[in-house]
Amino acid sequence: MAKLVERPCGGMLLVYGLLAGPCPHRRRAAVRAPSNKVRTVIRALLYGFVTSAEGLRGLAVGASPALHEQGVAAVADDRQPARAAIAPPIAGTPRVFTRFALEHAARWPGRAIAILQAGCTTADEDLDPAALRARGHEVDICYIDDESPVTRAAVARRPDLTAAALGDLRLLKVRPRSFDIVHCSLLLHRISHADVVLGRLVAALRPGGLLMVRMSDSDSAAGFLDRRMPDVLRGLAWRASRPGEPGPHPAIYEPVAFPRGIETFLSRHGLTVAHRDQIRSPSRARHGRARLATRLVSRVSRGRLRCDHDELRYVIRKPEDRSARVLQ
Repeated sequence: MAKLVERPCGGMLLVYGLLAGPCPHRRRAAVRAPSNKVRTVIRALLYGFVTSAEGLRGLAVGASPALHEQGVAAVADDRQPARAAIAPPIAGTPRVFTRFALEHAARWPGRAIAILQAGCTTADEDLDPAALRARGHEVDICYIDDESPVTRAAVARRPDLTAAALGDLRLLKVRPRSFDIVHCSLLLHRISHADVVLGRLVAALRPGGLLMVRMSDSDSAAGFLDRRMPDVLRGLAWRASRPGEPGPHPAIYEPVAFPRGIETFLSRHGLTVAHRDQIRSPSRARHGRARLATRLVSRVSRGRLRCDHDELRYVIRKPEDRSARVLQ
């Protein structure tokens, strides 16, 4: 193991090339050897790959007493967790969130549909308010997000988010039971106190309302890279896949941002999962080096870290009756 990590082998150059992309100052086809600092970073990265694949405690997804106290110790299990059946990703699938929103709005004809979009800077078009308006529904949208420098830079570039409220999401000032739909998109893995924030979002839902969560799959190969890569490599990978966009956002990944963690949260709060599936983010699907890097990680982990997707989508329904039980 020590010889594998300490020797500057071709694997180090391969991973660096996949994640960092071509050097902008390179004028010839000859490969330039990385500096000592880069070698140190790549050695640590490769060591993380190997130890996670071998199931060692060094850099594997380890459990801490705090996680056990929060009742989500299964997140830290070194073995492959038993996942609930999730539909495989299908190319060209319709916008799932929009479909469920249309079905929900049809139950309340003549009433304005109130939508809270949490994580508005990372939300995509999976929930399309224009489709609701096209069906004759009045739509009121409230935009919120955290106050990190990356978020503020993203809001400054988007005129449609000038009314967005940025701040500590734990101090969310919304009336309980005031929204029909809460759209939480790629937010949970990049904020602190994510379980508290998610609890506030659930409280903001009306009985029978929908919580739509899109989150990074921390147990996928891409999620592993996002959690384990040093900031310098995350920045290079972000700029290669999303040139010109502010980022990357922080990679915090608290327990509720893991698949087992959010399912424990939903069970504890009596919420019903109406739909869940796995998808591949468009930015990574377009970026060839990102696909190659995730395939490499998946192979080294012997398939424990899957590379066929990198995100999870949940459509969660808040029971209309307090005595309602969670459907398994």
